Amino acid sequence: MTILVTGSAGFIGFHLSRRLLERGDEVVGLDSMNAYYDPSLKASRLALLEAYPHYRHAKLDLADRDGVAALFAEHRPETVVNLAAQAGVRYSLESPATYVDSNVVGFLSILEGCRAVQTGNLLYASTSSVYGANGKLPFSVHDGANHPITLYAATKLANEVMAHSYAHLFGIPSTGFRFFTVYGPWGRPDMALFKFTDAILKGRPIDVYGQGRMQRDFTYVDDIVQGLVAAVDRPATINPQWNPQTPDPATSGVAPWRVLNLGNSQRVELMRYIEVLEEKLGRKAELNLMPMQPGDVQRTEADVEETRRALGYAPTTSIETGVANFVDWYLDYYGAR
Repeated sequence: MTILVTGSAGFIGFHLSRRLLERGDEVVGLDSMNAYYDPSLKASRLALLEAYPHYRHAKLDLADRDGVAALFAEHRPETVVNLAAQAGVRYSLESPATYVDSNVVGFLSILEGCRAVQTGNLLYASTSSVYGANGKLPFSVHDGANHPITLYAATKLANEVMAHSYAHLFGIPSTGFRFFTVYGPWGRPDMALFKFTDAILKGRPIDVYGQGRMQRDFTYVDDIVQGLVAAVDRPATINPQWNPQTPDPATSGVAPWRVLNLGNSQRVELMRYIEVLEEKLGRKAELNLMPMQPGDVQRTEADVEETRRALGYAPTTSIETGVANFVDWYLDYYGAR
């Protein structure tokens, strides 16, 4: 099928696009190639995608409504996977308008494009950050997520409810994925594993927030892609058991809509994550222990039972394997430059 992947030169978008191309789909990639982080890394990802004969690329910003509308009209994608967004919790404290422009205004452009060509399946990135002040672990999609504590999370929660309205009004099947701390080869330079690896290899100390006691559900990128590909083939449907008197926040009785967690379903302390990295690199890190940052939460853990039922989702990658794969990629990529 013809699949539009936004953010195709980004971390997750690149891995998903490559997986879809390898299975024979036509992929139209959209990416603005902005300078939030090293554009040369995005260019390297894009070069690999453009080697596939069934890949076409559009350098375009989601906030360009006319440009996005023209792209939809030209390619009429059967499925849309929206992974383009302004990412990063901490940066949302510095540049809030950027998040609204990209994540809210830009997502509206996607919804309008899907409406115009009656796209049969919309998938989009949400985030575990929407759980915010919710302290019940593991985080379940069937629990409320009404107390985000960063603007980044608020924009992603806005995407979920915007998608529900369009699913209801225009029959666009929509699945939102709450990603949990994704890592792996070709990862973003602003993420912890990349920064830690770079600093340790260069003999610099690493900033470790929350005194290293924070716990995260670190999820390897291939496991994320497994869930996304499964959803490409299984669009959301209306939940016939949905009860408006006790409404399930993860599904809908009036729209083909759902939200699902994509995580590894295991909590790992940040210090253990660093230990695994040290073992792989054969070097000890110099730690600069820091307090929690505004917008951070102490723990995350995904309840993925609903994702297993809906998609057959089964994450398999341990942090030992995943971190080793990242380091191998990092050494190969930067050692050759």
